[in-house]
Amino acid sequence: MAKKQILFECQACGHQSAKWLGKCPNCGAWDEFIELSQKQIDVLKETGSKPDSAQSRAVSITEVTYEQIERFSSGDKELDLVLGGGIVEGSLTLIGGSPGVGKSTLLLKIAGNLAREGKEVLYVSGEESSSQIKLRANRVDSNYEALYLLSEIKLDTIFTELEKHPYKILIIDSIQTLYSEKIASAPGSVSQVREITFELMRFGKERNIAIFIIGHITKEGAIAGPRVLEHMVDTVLYFEGDSSRELRLLRGFKNRFGATSEVGIFEMTKAGLVSAKDVSKKFFTRGKAQAGSAITVLMEGSRPIVLEVQALVSDSGYPNPKRSATGYEINRLTMLLALLERKLDLPFNQYDVFVNIAGGIKISETSADLAIIAAIISSYRNRPISKDTVFIGEVSLIGDVRDIFNLDLRLKEAKSQHFEKAIVPSLPLEPLEGVKCYPIDEVSKLIEWM
Repeated sequence: MAKKQILFECQACGHQSAKWLGKCPNCGAWDEFIELSQKQIDVLKETGSKPDSAQSRAVSITEVTYEQIERFSSGDKELDLVLGGGIVEGSLTLIGGSPGVGKSTLLLKIAGNLAREGKEVLYVSGEESSSQIKLRANRVDSNYEALYLLSEIKLDTIFTELEKHPYKILIIDSIQTLYSEKIASAPGSVSQVREITFELMRFGKERNIAIFIIGHITKEGAIAGPRVLEHMVDTVLYFEGDSSRELRLLRGFKNRFGATSEVGIFEMTKAGLVSAKDVSKKFFTRGKAQAGSAITVLMEGSRPIVLEVQALVSDSGYPNPKRSATGYEINRLTMLLALLERKLDLPFNQYDVFVNIAGGIKISETSADLAIIAAIISSYRNRPISKDTVFIGEVSLIGDVRDIFNLDLRLKEAKSQHFEKAIVPSLPLEPLEGVKCYPIDEVSKLIEWM
C-alpha cells in the first residue's frame, strides 16, 4: 500500500509544508496551518503537472509590437483618475476596504453608469439576494436594462452565465464567498481564493472582460486570503476613511496601466457614493484664526490638496509625556519634537503633544513637517497663526528646511484658495502674483517669522 502523503497549508499566505508548524516561516502568522485532504493534494499535483499547450520561444524586444491599451470611462471622474484614465478592457481590479466603507455601493453605481451607456454588466453577489441589491440600486439610480444581477457562489454557474451574453464588465462581491468544485475546501480558504482568481483572470483575458473583485480585509487592514492574490490582479485599490464620516479616499497601491500614487475622493450622500464636489475645501476652514492650527499643501498623485494641521500641547501630569497622532506618523512626530527640544530649547519633555490631520486624510509625505512644527509651536505659545498663510517644507534631523517636489503646483493651488503668504524652503521657479513667499533654510528661522 502506498504511503499516505501529508501536506499542510498556511491559511494566511498559502505556504505549504510537509509538517505542521506553529508559526508560518513565510508570513509570520501563528496557528494558521491546516492539513490538506488527499483530494486537495491530488488536485495540486494535477495542476502543477499540466504541460503548456503552446510552445513559447524567446523573442527580441525589438521585434515585439506594442499593443494600444483600450480604455473606456466608468462614468465617475474620481475612479477614472485612480485607474489611470479609465477602465482597461480585460483588466482585473481588486478593491478592498473595511466593512461599510462603500465598496459595494460604489461598484453598483459604476455598474449603473456603464449600463446606461449600453454596456452589458453582470453583478454577481454571494452575500446579498437580488432583491437586496435592487433596493440599493433604487437609491443610487442604477436601474438599467443592461445591468444583470446574479446571486450565486458557484464559479462554474457564473462562467455558464457569462457565455450566454456578451458582457463587458463583471463585478464579484465578494471573492471570499465563491467556491470552485475543483478544490475540496470551504469558500474563502487560501486554495479556493487562489484558484478562483486564476480562473477569473484567464477568462477575463480571453474574452476581454473587465473584472472588478471586492475583497474582505483582515483586522490588520490587509486583504484577506493569500498574498499572491494581489500579485495576480492588474490593479489593487484600497478604500480609506471612517464609515461614520462622509468622505472616503480610494487609493491605488498597484496599477499595471497607470500611476499608483493617484487618489480618488468620494462623498457618501443619500444617492450613494459619488465624486466629491469642491474637494479643495473639504480639508480646511477659513474661519477665525486659532492657536494650534496651520495650513499646508500636499500632493496626492498629480493633485494638490490644501489641508489643515491641528496640534494641542498641554501640561503632562506623568513622568512620560504622551504623544498621539491621527493621520500622521507617530515616529516622525517624535523626531520633530526631539529636534525642537535640541535646536530651540523648548521643554516638550514636560508636555503632552497631540496632532490631528483634519478631514480624516493620512499624510504619507514629508512636506507637511513645517506645518506640523508651526502648529505645535502655535499651541505651545497660545498664539494663533494667520489663516492666509501656508507652510510647505521638509524638516531634516539636523534642523534644515529642505526643498520638496512640485512646489510651483502647490503654490498655484494655494493661490486659487486665496492664500496670500507661503513659508517655503526656496523661492518658486516662476514668480507667482498674489502669493508672497518667505524662504527659510533653518527651522530656527520659523520661530523668528512667527
